[in-house]
Amino acid sequence: MTRTVDSKSSTLVKAAIVTMVVTVSGSALGFVRDLLLARYFGAGSDTDAFLVSWTVPETAFPLVVEGAMSFLLVPLFSRAVAGNLSAREAVAATLPKITAVLVVVSTVVCLSAPLIVRVLAPGLAEPELAVTCTRLTSVTVLMFGLAGYVSAALRAHHVFAAPAAIHLAYNVGILGLMWTLHGRIGIVSAAAGVALGSVFMVLVQLPSFVKHVGLPRSIHKGRSLVTLGAFVPLAAYTLTRQAQVFVERFLGSNLPEGTISYLNYAQKLAQLPMLVALLVCTVTFPTLARNVAAGEDAAARRRLESDLRTVTAMILVAASYLVVFAPAIVEVLLEHGEFSNADTNATAAILRVYALGLLGHALVGVLSRPFFTGERPTWHPFGAMAAGLALTTVVAFAGAPRLGAWTIAAANGAGITLTAALLLVGLRHRILAVSLPAVASATARLGAAAIVAGALGWALGRLLLDMHPLLTLVGGGAVVLVAFTGLAHLFGIGEVARLASRVTGRFRRV
Repeated sequence: MTRTVDSKSSTLVKAAIVTMVVTVSGSALGFVRDLLLARYFGAGSDTDAFLVSWTVPETAFPLVVEGAMSFLLVPLFSRAVAGNLSAREAVAATLPKITAVLVVVSTVVCLSAPLIVRVLAPGLAEPELAVTCTRLTSVTVLMFGLAGYVSAALRAHHVFAAPAAIHLAYNVGILGLMWTLHGRIGIVSAAAGVALGSVFMVLVQLPSFVKHVGLPRSIHKGRSLVTLGAFVPLAAYTLTRQAQVFVERFLGSNLPEGTISYLNYAQKLAQLPMLVALLVCTVTFPTLARNVAAGEDAAARRRLESDLRTVTAMILVAASYLVVFAPAIVEVLLEHGEFSNADTNATAAILRVYALGLLGHALVGVLSRPFFTGERPTWHPFGAMAAGLALTTVVAFAGAPRLGAWTIAAANGAGITLTAALLLVGLRHRILAVSLPAVASATARLGAAAIVAGALGWALGRLLLDMHPLLTLVGGGAVVLVAFTGLAHLFGIGEVARLASRVTGRFRRV
């Protein structure tokens, strides 16, 4: 029995490492994308207009790739694999209907582009440009949906490399058109690249989908596997969460030119460690879904608590690093071409505030998943997210006109942290009896480790003040990581030491 558990754990770790490597490669291209966006267009009215149009893929991705297609279809395909229904039959029963809905929604978004821009950013300097870009990005609703569908089917079959490659494919498309067409059509090249990249997200997964899942096989007519009732609470939760971005765009359009761009650059930098940390849950989610479906509450609880400790550790060490080295990070990555030193200072200030709310965002990503593992819909995540959105809205609207963009970032962090707390409490009473004292104790110990590690990194940064920013980032990062790992082990958080040992061992074998 022990060998079986160890074997499963080892398999999950290997899958997590492969997924992490591929996804980080895609995210690295995302950094290059943001760097080129800053170099070619800086932070002004053009980038503000494009970023308003980017609200469409920013909403579509969590709704259909991370949301509906993951939370609903991974459990569905997992049940199909475990039961008497083949994956090909499940595809035949669901794909045509889902595709039809996606086509309709994508068309509506394209036709409604002027209204979307007017509602999202009423104070935008160049609304016509934003409308053009929004019509181009509307195709992502369809393509993201198909990409998410294929990803869910593959993950249910424990195939993770191809789904992880969607970020790589997406950014290749954006970079390709930005690189070749920015001089001819300006910022529109970025919007066209977003559309092309979304097509690549589907194409990069098709070979694995055909190999592991297969082409659709017809089933008995009338059999329904996904119901509207299961999707509605998930969609409500996802859209409410994404509404935090709507608040940022709305208020940012009424602040000085470039504010939306500063918020975007800071948010993208802060999201990278969260993306990497949540890959752990992406790999373990099919197992968690099967545990919950089988009534194996003890196994599901252990899986979730381990994921919480792992993700909390990764996020806190990253947040510590971001707070200490934010100016150097922005300078090294973005301060080129049209992106000035003033832009760096404005973005770094917002980045530090975003970093403080990063744990809340990550915990919401972990804690929301178990609510959608069953066949019956649940509205608790929507209620928790609505409460967080209300707090975000009140704080942002009260503070932004007088205190500026950093208040918007602070409101975001406060709202999402409230949502995480409500999800944790609701999870205990509705799904899994997670130990609140154990979670709080682990978070406190990891928080102390992060504070000490950050202080050591700051001290080193002061010593290297006259060095090149890149050297400061590398040296400071090494100090923060080593100090945090040692302290976390000393404080009894075993996941940190095991993850570090397995990752280093994996790379030594490579």
